[in-house]
Amino acid sequence: MGSAQTQGRLWSQAVRDWVEVCEPMSEPLHEATLAALAPLSGLALLDVGCGSGSVLSTAARHGAHVSGLDAATAMIAVARDRMPDADLHVGDMEEMPFADATFDVVTAFNAVQFADAPPVALDEMVRVTRPGGRVAIGVWAEPERCETDDVFQRIRALAPPPPGAHAPLAISAPGVVKGLLSNAGLAEAASGEVDCPFVFPDLATAWRGQASLGPFRRAMEMVGADVVQSTYVDAVARFRQPDGSYRQNNVFRYFIAVKPPG
Repeated sequence: MGSAQTQGRLWSQAVRDWVEVCEPMSEPLHEATLAALAPLSGLALLDVGCGSGSVLSTAARHGAHVSGLDAATAMIAVARDRMPDADLHVGDMEEMPFADATFDVVTAFNAVQFADAPPVALDEMVRVTRPGGRVAIGVWAEPERCETDDVFQRIRALAPPPPGAHAPLAISAPGVVKGLLSNAGLAEAASGEVDCPFVFPDLATAWRGQASLGPFRRAMEMVGADVVQSTYVDAVARFRQPDGSYRQNNVFRYFIAVKPPG
């Protein structure tokens, strides 16, 4: 079943915390990418790794006919509450339940890196895109431009990936996404960068939000919540602001590519 079984379980464990704390922090990336894809009115759009439906909600407001796929049943349940008329599925991005050439636009925001085989996920995205349609990928920028990666590294050290597995943010290394798009037969059409600072009003909120992430849940299963929380508190101490809030400055990137016509 590819990555879906493991990732779906991890990302289903603290969905409300994700929705309330973390989901809004990626909205600048979503909005910038959808603006670059505009106009969307009348187009069929699939968001891969749609989570709780933020991208779909925005795309629908711009007139797109939206569909979503996510591995996490609990995430899809929230998305269905928000958008009862959307075409939403629980499934695997490496084996998607859609016919060939179904969508005008296929997006994936911070999702492809969680596939067991990112090239397979890209091939699936291309398969379900119509000739002449577009594929958009949103990812973290290089680790040195993402302060949150300092935190991620500390958590990853508690629960290293299995031998031979890729590190999720390896996709952010220079040239990796462009290579994936090119190898999938796509021609790059546009790209951009967006500042996405993660700002939390206090330490309790910061922990509640970031502890909802799949990699944190995996670490908790391996070494226990207390160890993960203690490591997290130490890791974020340097991000504390004079007013008691916590701020991690990050840059995200998006890439838009076109499937050849015919």
